[in-house]
Amino acid sequence: MAATAIVGLSGMKVSQAYLEGKAVKETKALMAELCRHFYTLGWVSGTGGSITIKVHDDSIPKPHQIILTAPSGVQKERMEPEDMYVLFQDGSVLSAPSPKPYPHKPPKCSDCSPLFMKAYEMRDAGAVYHSHGIESCLVTMINPLSKEFRITHMEMIKGIKGHGYYDELVVPIIENTAYEYELTDSFAKAIEAYPKTTAVLVRNHGVFVWGDSWISAKTQSECYHYLFDAAIKLHQLGLDWSTPDHGPKQGARRGLSLAGESNLSVKARKTEGEIDPFPRCVVLDIEGTTTPISFVSEVLFPYARDNVGRHLSATYDTPDTQNDIKLLRSQIQSDLEQGIAGAVPVPEDDAGKEEVIAAIVANVDAMIKADRKITALKELQGHIWKTGYENNELEGIVFDDVPEALEKWHALGIKVYIYSSGSRLAQRLIFGKTNYGDLRKYLSGFFDTTVGNKKETPSYVNIFESLGVDKPSDILFVTDVYQEATAAKAAGLEVIISIRPGNGPLPENHEFKTIKSFSEI
Repeated sequence: MAATAIVGLSGMKVSQAYLEGKAVKETKALMAELCRHFYTLGWVSGTGGSITIKVHDDSIPKPHQIILTAPSGVQKERMEPEDMYVLFQDGSVLSAPSPKPYPHKPPKCSDCSPLFMKAYEMRDAGAVYHSHGIESCLVTMINPLSKEFRITHMEMIKGIKGHGYYDELVVPIIENTAYEYELTDSFAKAIEAYPKTTAVLVRNHGVFVWGDSWISAKTQSECYHYLFDAAIKLHQLGLDWSTPDHGPKQGARRGLSLAGESNLSVKARKTEGEIDPFPRCVVLDIEGTTTPISFVSEVLFPYARDNVGRHLSATYDTPDTQNDIKLLRSQIQSDLEQGIAGAVPVPEDDAGKEEVIAAIVANVDAMIKADRKITALKELQGHIWKTGYENNELEGIVFDDVPEALEKWHALGIKVYIYSSGSRLAQRLIFGKTNYGDLRKYLSGFFDTTVGNKKETPSYVNIFESLGVDKPSDILFVTDVYQEATAAKAAGLEVIISIRPGNGPLPENHEFKTIKSFSEI
């Protein structure tokens, strides 16, 4: 007699014997155990929060592994293994728990399921946890306008995938809704906009965290909650969690000016129409502003172009390179559909590693020659440059006046950010190993083209909303590109144009203030 099999919407078959087998039973028991533990941490109290884990099976490709999900509206600390829902990889229900007598409610699959599925689909996750931990809620309320949580120079950042102590951890914040399933679209957009994040905060609500496995998701969840709690406590102490030294917040630092002037006299001057000489934040371009254009065009770009093949061959099977290839495939397909010059098809993986690499090298060479500002190219370049810096084949170059200005602004409590078309990784590399040493201690964060094109006004609106200052004019943007200056000004930012050796000409009567050195700011 043939074994009974259940067929999902996608056509996948799962036998009853498999559902009753060891792997599924152990995963159900693990989920019940984890929920009891999460309850003691305050993450799933009051029936809130949820958990989902894929049943690991080496014989089944990860995208096709079945999914276990906790029910909704139940006491998570009292769940038993048999209370879990079993889902196909497309989210359809394979097996539901049996109803329990009063006062238990009829079983219902987690309201978070649509969000869980997005993490599985878009990030190939192995487990996703949703926490209502109070620290994950409060940290989104400190600055109601902020679209991101940012923190750096904390040891526990090392527990987050792809991050080190010196890196800035950035977690997107989305706005809450009445029902969790209504978060699905904004959740997916956040995942897409922040390709390196493994978490999404929901304002006044909690956090979603995912990982390659249940262990990875658990480790990262613990680290995220630690960092959220640390940020709240630093805020209570009047310290700034987002800066490298976690020193006094800007208002405390600027209580006295360099000349010893009090805040009262500053306010008096402002009532007389005088403008505050110090911006709250400075956002700097790199190429032609902090760094000679020649360094980018004559050193970085040629290094990336000449080492594409070598880098891909040496790192082909690593997660970073596979993600780079995935992004490039998508971009190249779009280029082919639009008839972009230089785009050539990339064969499927079964054509062989060498064939895939050769096609990517040809496309990347065309992209670099066209000086295209696209995320897929910038991510790959960043990883190639990382290898160059690690092998001491590259050293970042900044103008002589840059380190002193960064140190001065830092002492004044003025936060400094970088906004460049290069990836965040590439930006950190340039300032992490320069001809003046590691300058990252003076920088509070990095923006790249994931916030938008540098010549478009909405990009600067996004930066303003991320920084959480009172008004756009609290931000000073310094760039060498007229179109960028115009876009930033239209968003309400203060703008200065940098004139450096090798920079391009400016239009006549452009009406922007210009400088030849940061010492003039």
